[in-house]
Amino acid sequence: MKQGFIRSSIRRRLLLQLFIIAAILSLAFVLIVRAVAERAAADTQDNILLASATSIADALYSERGQVAVEIPYSALSMLGAISEDRVFYRVFVGDEHLTGYEDLLPPSQINDPFSTFVFRGAEVRSVAVTRVVSAGGRKRNTTVVVAQTRLGLAAISSRISVVAASVGVGFFLLATVLSLFAAQSTLAPLNRMTQSVARRGPNDLRPVETPAPSELAPLVDALNGLMARLKASLLQSEDFIAEAAHRVRTPLATVRAQAQVALRRSVQPENKAALRAMIRAVDESSRSAGQLLDHAMVSFRTDQLEVVPLDLVAITRETVSHLLPTAELKDLHIVEEYVATRSQIKGDEILLQNALRNLLDNAIKYTPAESKITVRVTDTDALTVSITDEGRGFGDADLSTLTHRFSRGKNVDDIVGSGLGLTIADEVVAAHGGRLELSCNTKGPGACVSLIFPAS
Repeated sequence: MKQGFIRSSIRRRLLLQLFIIAAILSLAFVLIVRAVAERAAADTQDNILLASATSIADALYSERGQVAVEIPYSALSMLGAISEDRVFYRVFVGDEHLTGYEDLLPPSQINDPFSTFVFRGAEVRSVAVTRVVSAGGRKRNTTVVVAQTRLGLAAISSRISVVAASVGVGFFLLATVLSLFAAQSTLAPLNRMTQSVARRGPNDLRPVETPAPSELAPLVDALNGLMARLKASLLQSEDFIAEAAHRVRTPLATVRAQAQVALRRSVQPENKAALRAMIRAVDESSRSAGQLLDHAMVSFRTDQLEVVPLDLVAITRETVSHLLPTAELKDLHIVEEYVATRSQIKGDEILLQNALRNLLDNAIKYTPAESKITVRVTDTDALTVSITDEGRGFGDADLSTLTHRFSRGKNVDDIVGSGLGLTIADEVVAAHGGRLELSCNTKGPGACVSLIFPAS
C-alpha cells in the first residue's frame, strides 16, 4: 500500500512537472508565432506601400518646365485590394505641394522612409519615396508619400492571435498526451522492477533480472549489489547460529549426563532439587540450541527451496514413526488417520519433515501421560495435515502471536521450550504457499495445529 502511494506520488509529481513545461512551451510558442506573424504582416504592408509609392514616383514627368504626374490606377488599387483601409497620398516638389492630400505629411516631418502617425483620427502607416526629375533645365527633388490606415493590419493581427492561440492549445494538448505517454513509458520499467521486488518473500535475495532501460542499469546494479551483501551477511549469521548451536549441544549433553550421575548419588534433598533444576535448565538450553539450528536450516532452505514431487502421507508416516518411541515413553497413543485420496505435493522434503517433527514434538511435550494424539491427513478443501493433542491448549494467548519467534503461551511456562516450533512450521508452510492454523481441540482439552497446503 505504501509502495503504491509512493509510486502514485512520483507519477503525479512527474506529470505536474511535464504539464508545467508543456504550458510554458505552449505559451512561448504562441507568443513567438504571434510576434513573427505580426512582423511578417507589417513587412508585407510596408512592401506594398513601398511598391505603390514607387509606382507613383515612376509616373513623374516634366511638362512645360514643370513637374507633373498621372497617378496610376494600379498604384492605389493594390492597397485597396488588401482590405477596406483608406489610402492617402501626396506629391510635392521641393517644399511645394503638387497633388494629393495637402495635410498628409509636410516635408519638414519626413525623417525616415517609413513612419506611423495619426491622420484624420486614424493611425496610418506611410512611406516616402524621393525622385529627381529634370524640369525646365533644373533638377527638382520630388517626394511621393503614400499612407494607409492600419485597421486591416489590426484585423490580421487579431486573426493571427486566434490562430496562434488555437495552435498553442493544440500544441499543449498534444504535448500533454505525449507527456503522459512518456511518463508511463518512463515509469513502466521502474514499476515492473518495483513489483518484481515487492512480490518477493523476506528471504528472497536473488538478483533483480527484470528488463530495464540503460538509464536504470546503475540502479539495478546497486540494488543487486546490496542484495548480494545482505545475502552474504544473512548466510554468515545463519552459519554462525548453526555452528554455535552445534557446539553448545555437545557440552550440554555432557553436563546433563554428569548432573544425572550426581543426582543418583546425592542424598540431600536440597542438592537433589538443585540438580533437577540444573538438568531442566540444560534440557531447555539443549532444546533451544537444537531449534535454533533447525530454524537456521529452515531459513537457508526456504531461500533456495528445492521443489520436487512428494507424497505428504508418506512423509507424515515417516515422521510419526521416528517420534513414536518418544511418545511411548510417556504412554501416549498416536492415532494416524490418512483419509486423503490425493496426497501429492511439490515441495522440499527436509523442510516438511522438520515442520511436522516440530509440531509432533510439541504435541508429545505438552500432552499428559496416557493420552492420545491424533494425526490426520485430509484433502476435503485443501491438502491438510492436522495434529490434535489433549494437552493444555493455548489458554488465553493471542493465537496470532504464537508463531512469532520465542513466543509461548503463559500456561506452559513450567515446561521446557524455546518458542521456535510453531515459527519453524509457519515459515515452512508459507514457503510452500500454504498457511498454518491454530485452534482448540473440538472434542476436549488440548490444541489442534494444521498445515494447509494449496491444491496442486
